[in-house]
Amino acid sequence: MTILLLVAVYSSFSLLHLSGVIAEKIGYSGTLRSSHTKINNHNNEIRFKQIARNIENETNLREYPSFSVTATGYTAGVESTGKRPTDKSYGITYSGVKVKRDIYSTIAADLKIFPLGTILFIPGYGYGVVSDKGSAIKGHHIDLYYNTVSDVYEHWGKKTALVYLIKKGNGTLSESDLKILNEHQSMQVFRQQN
Repeated sequence: MTILLLVAVYSSFSLLHLSGVIAEKIGYSGTLRSSHTKINNHNNEIRFKQIARNIENETNLREYPSFSVTATGYTAGVESTGKRPTDKSYGITYSGVKVKRDIYSTIAADLKIFPLGTILFIPGYGYGVVSDKGSAIKGHHIDLYYNTVSDVYEHWGKKTALVYLIKKGNGTLSESDLKILNEHQSMQVFRQQN
């Protein structure tokens, strides 16, 4: 009986996804997560938003070129990438780095406009490092990495945002580049403020 119930639930969500209704909007994320994990993700997102506000308050962003973009959110999951946790390339971006939500997070962009390695500051999100591209990411459209679908909907959604070009990339990005950015001594002040 339990197996039949699980098959019915799975089939229902599969049909919802095929019909264009995204199952995540009604509370299904494709994986069962403990409430403890959800609370930690939520608390981390609140912390990253506060870090972004602190950086905004302490940085003269008007010194940097700005661009109006459509900003959406994505995850490593099948709903965004078509990949499942069992796939070899799950969570790996076009640049080869693993997706990351941190002070410097991985984001996707049109590489003709923002090459790999480009650093943008996105108010309300923080620093984003272009490490990925997407078939739907064209022109002045960026996709911000979040750990879960519920984080995307709760903390971002889809917005028009004014972003600041901190550094134009050279077309490459490595794990060590991303690690250096996130572990740089100047960034630890913002971690300690929260």
